[in-house]
Amino acid sequence: MKKPRIYIDTSVIGGCFDKEFAKWSNGLVKDFKLGNFQPIVSEIVAAEVEGAPRCVNDKYAELIELGAEYLEVDGYAVQLAETYVKHKILTPKYTDDMMHIALAAVAEANILVSWNFKHIVHYDKIRLFNAVNAELGYRELQIYSPREVTNYEEDKRIQY
Repeated sequence: MKKPRIYIDTSVIGGCFDKEFAKWSNGLVKDFKLGNFQPIVSEIVAAEVEGAPRCVNDKYAELIELGAEYLEVDGYAVQLAETYVKHKILTPKYTDDMMHIALAAVAEANILVSWNFKHIVHYDKIRLFNAVNAELGYRELQIYSPREVTNYEEDKRIQY
């Protein structure tokens, strides 16, 4: 069985070092290490971590070493993000947030994981992004926080 491909945005990497989010972000990284999921990052993530603290850059490098799939921005993703703007889902000010979603949709990721509850992990936004995706022939993108995706809670493993 093919393991689920999970696109992670920069907030998940930074979340590894945030008291509020560390348990679940680090749990997801453990899942990647165990081979439960295939991590996906992008050139948008790479650009965003450039100015981040060293620990965030080190965690990003760790994901790359784990064999994270790396997505480059292409015309399809740009066009999809522009369509999100035309549908007024978000304004051009949040282009990077839209590019995360567009890249994951174009690459047919199974899940996009983020801690961005305002622009990404938000019920109304998810419905609108997926409506546009369907209109343009892309499959539905599941969008969650790491808390809903990781197999780790505290120190025990959840069995399916």
